[in-house]
Amino acid sequence: MNKFPSLLLERAVGEISRLPGIGRKTALRLALHLLRQDEAATDALAEALVRLRHDVRYCSRCHNISDNEVCPVCSDARRDSTTLCVVENVQDVMAIENTQQFNGLYHVLGGIISPMDGIGPSDLNIDSLVKRVSEGGVREVILALSSTMEGDTTNFYISRRLQPLGVAVSVIARGISVGNELEYTDEVTLGRSIVNRTPMK
Repeated sequence: MNKFPSLLLERAVGEISRLPGIGRKTALRLALHLLRQDEAATDALAEALVRLRHDVRYCSRCHNISDNEVCPVCSDARRDSTTLCVVENVQDVMAIENTQQFNGLYHVLGGIISPMDGIGPSDLNIDSLVKRVSEGGVREVILALSSTMEGDTTNFYISRRLQPLGVAVSVIARGISVGNELEYTDEVTLGRSIVNRTPMK
């Protein structure tokens, strides 16, 4: 006999448990919670998820997520357009923004070079970064990638690609422990790492 009293419940649990960090027990608890809510609340959640998947896009300039073609950061005239902060993913943009220590623009790579995972430079938004810098106006590129072997490899590759363009390239200070992901670093440490960045050698 099926342990679920409803095939619809079983399907919902199966889909929810596919989310990262969600096991089947947690998925069941969440599904039952949704069943106990007003239909309007569940419908609002479902609509938000559908619109998130279909309507959210990537910024045509920096590859951050956005509701429009250009994200709010890139379209903000008060930001310092001469400084670009290169990050691995969208979560890193959010983490740095929370520090309130950086007023420049971003460039989201969409990952880091990792041969073990089959991720090479062509799989990332590196060409668009080089194109952006080559168009002029950028004086400094800050490499704010994780302090891992893959992050350092990506730093080195990008710095070599940017070298002919004559732009200053710096890396965030190593106040962040080696091997740490930026999104899990506390805001004070991350903010100081941006402010105390060092030239890339």
